[in-house]
Amino acid sequence: MSFIDILALLATGAGYTILVTLMCSATGMAVGLAIAMFHRLGSRQVSACLAVFTYVFRGIPVLVLLFIVFFGLPGMGIGVPPLVSMMLSLGLIAGAYLGEVFRGALDSVDGNEVLAAQAMGMSRMQVLLYIELPQMLRFSVPGMVNEFTTVLKYSPFAYTVGIPEVMKQAMALSAATLRGVEIYLAVGLVYFAIYKVLVTFVWALEKRYRVPGLTEH
Repeated sequence: MSFIDILALLATGAGYTILVTLMCSATGMAVGLAIAMFHRLGSRQVSACLAVFTYVFRGIPVLVLLFIVFFGLPGMGIGVPPLVSMMLSLGLIAGAYLGEVFRGALDSVDGNEVLAAQAMGMSRMQVLLYIELPQMLRFSVPGMVNEFTTVLKYSPFAYTVGIPEVMKQAMALSAATLRGVEIYLAVGLVYFAIYKVLVTFVWALEKRYRVPGLTEH
């Protein structure tokens, strides 16, 4: 079996790796946006609850939370499918980090624009949706890329709940061939290729929708 053959076999699990990464990233995006919006619009009590949520989920190891969801909840009569388990663990943790990224980006929006929009009669929600959020997402691109990369790096944990992604394929192939060095080198190349495609796509979007007037340093 050649190195190319090993890469081809591992590629059969790449689809699951990409699926896990995209679904967990989407969950993280949704949670992070919700945190940022409720912080902006909510009361002090809401902000305090969100601060506790962020603090707790940023401190829990991904694998521990994944095992709590996948292996612990069934003991309470709640069965959770593997992919949903990854979304509820890795996705929520990513959302806690992205929430802080989005909050920082919101603070970067020019306050004069907000005042001008309010002077024109826009409600607080309209200001958030049409003035602050579009710019916030653009300002957040570097932080989002960093967190999406982290999600990709944690996606191999999916094999622990039975998802046949790249790492699970590699472990089975390594046990059958005893060629661990070559196989895990190939795994690294597969993950790097996925990372490169992801980053290229995100930065292409950033370039397309960059805030007018901002220049690169």
